[in-house]
Amino acid sequence: MFRKFLAEFLGTGTLVAVVVGSGTMGTNLSADRGVDLLINTVSIVFVLGILIFIFSSISGAHFNPAVSLSEWVQKRLSMKLLFGYVIAQCAGGIAGAMVANLMFKNPPYFPSHQVRNGVNLWIGEVCATAGLLFIIQVLVGSKKESLAPVVIPSWIGSAYFFTSSTSFANPAVTLARTFTDTFSGIAMSSVAMFVFSQLIGATLGTFLGKYFNHNQLEEKHV
Repeated sequence: MFRKFLAEFLGTGTLVAVVVGSGTMGTNLSADRGVDLLINTVSIVFVLGILIFIFSSISGAHFNPAVSLSEWVQKRLSMKLLFGYVIAQCAGGIAGAMVANLMFKNPPYFPSHQVRNGVNLWIGEVCATAGLLFIIQVLVGSKKESLAPVVIPSWIGSAYFFTSSTSFANPAVTLARTFTDTFSGIAMSSVAMFVFSQLIGATLGTFLGKYFNHNQLEEKHV
């Protein structure tokens, strides 16, 4: 069990360190926000694929309380593991943000003042998280989990550009990003609605994925 918690801590921490670090590097290299976002996205896509590949056989490579909650609802994760995963994910994310801050000569706790509010952004989070959970359900239902290191980062990378919110899609990462007043940061006052939107999206994605999986099973038996 400790190995699972450590995997979630390290995986989420590394993911956030890359989110924050590559975002900061992007702004250091270019004043063009499009270029900044591209640098941020490419870095995240590559590392997310690596992390899923490494940790999927240990903890399932959730790195996301919305994913863990979905797995618990479907009885694929115990309450004890859910509790431990969420703590490990949030703690790891915060640690990752602090490490990234230090790498770029910022204080470890560098609270963000970047307000991200608006119905358009919340809709973006619903869409990004719903798509993520839908993909996970379909991969599990079709027993194609081995494709997760490619398919999931592909969705996140695409959603960075097509959603208005740039696809946070993760409550732990959202919380962690309040610890950095850089390109990737989000003000604490904006977190509640982002997380609420993510949980709505997770619910929609989970049930939509289960619906398609159920229909596929029925078709196979016809």
